[in-house]
Amino acid sequence: MGRHGVDQIGAVAAAFAWVVLLPLLLVGVVCPGAQAGQTSEYRRQLGSAIDMPLDADVFRPPPGHNAPEQVHITQGNHDGTAMIISWVTTSEPGSSTVIYGTSEDNLNYTANGKHTQYTFYNYTSGYIHHCTIKKLEFDTKYYYAVGIGQTVRKFWFMTPPESGPDVPYTFGLIGDLGQSFDSNVTLTHYESNAKAQAVLFVGDLSYADNYPYHDNVRWDTWARFVERNVAYQPWIWTAGNHEIDFAPELGETKPFKPFSQRYPTPYKASGSTAPYWYSIKRASAYIIVLASYSAYGKYTPQYKWLEAEFPKVNRSETPWLIVLMHAPWYNSYNYHYMEGETMRVMYEPWFVKYKVDVVFAGHVHAYERTDIKCGIQRCEWPVHSNL
Repeated sequence: MGRHGVDQIGAVAAAFAWVVLLPLLLVGVVCPGAQAGQTSEYRRQLGSAIDMPLDADVFRPPPGHNAPEQVHITQGNHDGTAMIISWVTTSEPGSSTVIYGTSEDNLNYTANGKHTQYTFYNYTSGYIHHCTIKKLEFDTKYYYAVGIGQTVRKFWFMTPPESGPDVPYTFGLIGDLGQSFDSNVTLTHYESNAKAQAVLFVGDLSYADNYPYHDNVRWDTWARFVERNVAYQPWIWTAGNHEIDFAPELGETKPFKPFSQRYPTPYKASGSTAPYWYSIKRASAYIIVLASYSAYGKYTPQYKWLEAEFPKVNRSETPWLIVLMHAPWYNSYNYHYMEGETMRVMYEPWFVKYKVDVVFAGHVHAYERTDIKCGIQRCEWPVHSNL
């Protein structure tokens, strides 16, 4: 089987890159020998890493009493024929129903979801709704609406093409986004590419834990900020260190509490026992998401799941095998140097055995990539790309 090529992985900001899966062979990049590192020549202009103020336009809630806000979607099953739609109402539960269809003027299907709330120290969330719509057709545009009465809001999304070896697809790659002025530049740049179809998000969403008492209002502002894209394109979630939110000094001892309440994943569809490690198929890619900050030692649930997961990958159907994680296994940045080493020691033999194509990670806030090897022949080592 020929190796499919990465058309470009361009460093635009510390938090952003492109991945284009093409039914073409990448020629002229056959580089046998030891895997070496490569640092991009790109130098990002110094921007503003200061968080946007709470009254920034991008944080503004939609008009209307109890209007649905913070709308976001993610893949809802293993093959892409389901979508999880999530949103928040602030004053009262309202409806957890989604109406949808293939015509903007005829939303003739209905799916019912559920809502939940959580508390974190002195914060109480709004009503968080999750609804999964199922049995969708591949490669189809769907329109959907949430809310009731005068506050109904409408959006749309495209389902992926059916999986196959020669199915092109364009992912955006984002990590460590936060809600600074730079974050807005990064998201705007991603939105400027009309070919973008979905986002692989490699962890660290809101950075609410940087605030006193892990101010969960910053989870709300972040979700309003990214709604403009994630309500229309699925973002595939990876948990980072800023999602842990373990704060025993505040009486908060359940890791990932805000993240897990707000951002569901289709983990059960791949036999996972927790939402932080799972797999999906999308077009010609088989995507495995790993949890850098959940137990991964021998015989842990994540270890046993991954051991059973790799043999399930059918490379004749999904020739691209992509792994997402937050903490990179290889990087030259001294601040996070070798933080992923123990996980690498545990899992790298499997990555080699099953010929993982590329590993995407975040955490370091700087773009690095190991050399692309064996452009024609399948090589033994995956490419590692960090943001």
